[in-house]
Amino acid sequence: MLPTLRVSLPYTLALAVLVYLGFTFLPVLGLSQEILVVIGVLSAGILVPLLVDVKGSVSEPSSEAKTVTEYKGETTTLYVGNLPYRANEDAVKELFQRFGVVINVRLMKDRQTGRRRGFGFVEVAAKDGTKMIQKLNDFNFQERTLKVREAKERQDNDDTDE
Repeated sequence: MLPTLRVSLPYTLALAVLVYLGFTFLPVLGLSQEILVVIGVLSAGILVPLLVDVKGSVSEPSSEAKTVTEYKGETTTLYVGNLPYRANEDAVKELFQRFGVVINVRLMKDRQTGRRRGFGFVEVAAKDGTKMIQKLNDFNFQERTLKVREAKERQDNDDTDE
């Protein structure tokens, strides 16, 4: 609810001021300024939700979310290095979605501090992986040059002495 308010509030205020000014210059009605302000706010409160399409509203899932849940093909995991520490999963996902289907984004954090470590993994459609590597390796993202390659299989350390 808060993101919706954050986006629609400026539009509501602007429309309220416009309605107030519009009615102020119509002396035919002869209404007081207080009544004009109330009319402006009420009309803006009714019109803004109808006119402004708030991206990411709770009522309607985005088409991107539908694409990910519907994707059933082969996937590959890409390693993404040299990420800015301030980058979050949504920003990385948005960047990679320009070039194909993104299934999942995992950015690594330090266990003790909880701070991001500057690298992560992006699970993508296998058919889009090569194109993403070509387009995004050495790509400047938030003032950092990304390093993107296919992730290597995880090797568990089994250093037990017997």
